[in-house]
Amino acid sequence: MMKFTKQNFFFLVGGMIIYVADIGVDFWVVSRYFCQGQYSWSILIMCFRGLSSIITQIFSYEWFKNDWEDTDTGKLKLVFLVHLFHCGIFIRYWFALKYGCQAAFKQTSSRGASEADPSNFIQKQAIDAVTDINMLRVFKTFLETTPQLFLQIYILMEHGITHFYQYAAIMMSFCGISLSMVDYQISLRKSLPDKDEFRVLSKFVYLFYKLLTITSWILSISLITLLSVRISVILLIFLWICGFTWTLKQHTTFCKSKKMEYLYRTVVGIILIFSFFNIKGRRTKVCISIYYATHTVVTLGILFVYMFWKPSIIKEICFTIVSILTILGLVLGIIFLLVYYSHFHPTTYCTPQAYSDEIDGVAGQKVRVKTGRFQNFLMQ
Repeated sequence: MMKFTKQNFFFLVGGMIIYVADIGVDFWVVSRYFCQGQYSWSILIMCFRGLSSIITQIFSYEWFKNDWEDTDTGKLKLVFLVHLFHCGIFIRYWFALKYGCQAAFKQTSSRGASEADPSNFIQKQAIDAVTDINMLRVFKTFLETTPQLFLQIYILMEHGITHFYQYAAIMMSFCGISLSMVDYQISLRKSLPDKDEFRVLSKFVYLFYKLLTITSWILSISLITLLSVRISVILLIFLWICGFTWTLKQHTTFCKSKKMEYLYRTVVGIILIFSFFNIKGRRTKVCISIYYATHTVVTLGILFVYMFWKPSIIKEICFTIVSILTILGLVLGIIFLLVYYSHFHPTTYCTPQAYSDEIDGVAGQKVRVKTGRFQNFLMQ
């Protein structure tokens, strides 16, 4: 197991600050749209945030319930009440800061020591606490941040009127997506056996791969939405059905209950609309090739539709800029994807044996160690 370092602790604090700032910016943008009489935009942003918050609270509480099976019901009732008021993430940040501070500043850990060792146990607690937060932030990113980024870009393209709060919302969305993607990969490398350390260069390559492909796809969807909102909605629903169906065929086992598993598969279907999501930890060269080949075909198809359906708009400078950014983002994103998978992606995938729930303890005794949720939750 890798160590939880001081740098990881400061990143955790920074992530919490950005999370709170993002909430503030969202309410600021909603209030501004509401004051301007743009009630539909305000309602849409609140719907994105509300849906994201409800789903993350559900998963957070279920994980607490699964982890605290042997604890008293009074403690769980208090946790349920906190999640009912949509503050569950702050409990998780409190635990993460508590364990993270102990692991980074007060504990020493040797890589070869047993997990039963107190110092390594604190390290594991800190890593697991941060991992849960980053998993929830992945859900939030694709349920709220990415759709809101799409909405803000669409508003700018449709109306051409810009305000500072719109740029603030777009910048916060980009920051949220960036931190979520990188922090997720850091947690993945720390939590799973046989994963290489996520170094600085690999972080940037992975970040550019994700950001560029997601941005290009959002611009493509914005263009088709400008052409026809109905067609855009039909396309998004069709893509979600394809993603959900593929998830069903993967027979995922992330949750303990069937209801939660279907909710998880529904969320994965939404994530797959915007970015590739590896849910089984297997080699995905064929799947990822089909995924981004489809994105390329759809993106080019949207641009060709504009050429034949609305040839007059091609002469507009705004359309030219957006088209160039869309194609450039897609091409560069795929280049970074190829570089990442060729040089920085872990070549050894985790096997079931790597997740053995027994380790050697004191005097050769076997000590039970709870496996992490990343065993059934992977995104490459």
